[in-house]
Amino acid sequence: MTVSQAWLSRIVLVVLVAGAAYAGWQWLRSPSLPPGFASGNGRIEAVDIDVSTKLAGRVEDILVNEGDFVRVGQVLANMDTRVLRSRLREVKAALEQARIEIDTARSRVTQRQAEKRAALALVTQRRTEVDAARRRVARSEELAPKGATAQQVLDDDRARHDGAKAALAAAEAQVAAADAAIGTADSQVVGAQAAYEAALATIDRIQADIDDSALKAPRDGRVQYRVAQPGEVLAAGGRVLNMVDLSDVYMTFFLPTEAAGRIAIGSEVRLILDTAPQFVLPARVTFVADVAQFTPKSVETTVERLKLMFRIKANIDPALLSKNLDQVKTGLPGVAYVRTDPRVDWPANLAVKLPP
Repeated sequence: MTVSQAWLSRIVLVVLVAGAAYAGWQWLRSPSLPPGFASGNGRIEAVDIDVSTKLAGRVEDILVNEGDFVRVGQVLANMDTRVLRSRLREVKAALEQARIEIDTARSRVTQRQAEKRAALALVTQRRTEVDAARRRVARSEELAPKGATAQQVLDDDRARHDGAKAALAAAEAQVAAADAAIGTADSQVVGAQAAYEAALATIDRIQADIDDSALKAPRDGRVQYRVAQPGEVLAAGGRVLNMVDLSDVYMTFFLPTEAAGRIAIGSEVRLILDTAPQFVLPARVTFVADVAQFTPKSVETTVERLKLMFRIKANIDPALLSKNLDQVKTGLPGVAYVRTDPRVDWPANLAVKLPP
């Protein structure tokens, strides 16, 4: 055997070994699919969440760093609340003032009611005086023609009767004035109570703004970016942090028309990631696009229709995610296997295999 022939044999051997290794790797990575299954390539994704400030203000401090895992309700950052707390003290003082005004207005009502009772008593007295004066006038008018009483007496009795009627009218006017004063006092009570309720509502609103100034994680997740830094002044709705929701993790992949048409919401899916081919993760279809993502310019033949690709979304069970939060990473590529025929069983190489 010549030297060139020996080198050629070695090259052929290396090619054969590399081909066998590649074939084995492909077999492990992409299991052969029996009828009733389809597969597509995709990447692990999660919902992005912006943690933003509700009100304009200054960032006081940020309590987490990029890459940190956080739990729902955990305080991630705080906004400066000095202005809000000053306003809160101001409104609490107004609340106390309104409470005092309510007591004062109620005291006025009590006073005006007492004045009305006194005016009513005076009206009763004046009516008695009018009756007495009327009777005296009647007697004088009966006796004067007979000469039994002087004309002057009759004139005096008539004058007293007119005076008593005028006093009665004045007393009745005082009753009406007391009624008006009571109405005014009642309206003052209502106004003071309204001011009190308005102050309470303002306190609740300011307290809610103070509570919202502690920016909390809306979901379990991982911090991706610190968008702002302590000391920065942000407008209302300004982003402070960006995080991914690790309770809503999914893989998006694409399938042709024939396979996509057989998939229903809730269909079982198995996911195998390139970085961990030894594990098979369970998932379920939560979305099937009703419009093709890759569409030819014209669809006129069966062959052309087969080129259409539909987007599929498969979510991983949140209970499984919660047990493996530290291992969840977005952007990892992998393969999704879908059972298009629920009557067939999953092959052994696609049985669920979870991390320990």
